[in-house]
Amino acid sequence: MTILLVGLGAALGAILRYQLTRIGNHIASEFPLMTFLINLTGSFCLGWLTGSQLSQPVTLFLGVGVLGGYTTFSTLNSELSQLWFRRRYHIFFGYWLLTYGLGLLVAAAGFYAGL
Repeated sequence: MTILLVGLGAALGAILRYQLTRIGNHIASEFPLMTFLINLTGSFCLGWLTGSQLSQPVTLFLGVGVLGGYTTFSTLNSELSQLWFRRRYHIFFGYWLLTYGLGLLVAAAGFYAGL
């Protein structure tokens, strides 16, 4: 049952991320805005979920499943690599610092909101 909960959640999270990315593709920018926003909202939600201390099945479905499928560490690092190799260093460092710096802050804010 646990595997099914996680798998269904991951599918829902991935579909949500895909749809949001499609919607945001019309924004012409070198800055990967949709990945940035997806990862920040996912960080906040996971922080909230952790602070809420919900039941294990709910946490597995939402945290490991939905938010695991929704957020994307691999896309973040792929985009960072592309920016670096295209010599877009100012965007690279801004994206890197904002994602990790704000990611920690919004996760902490989510945690405290969930208490």
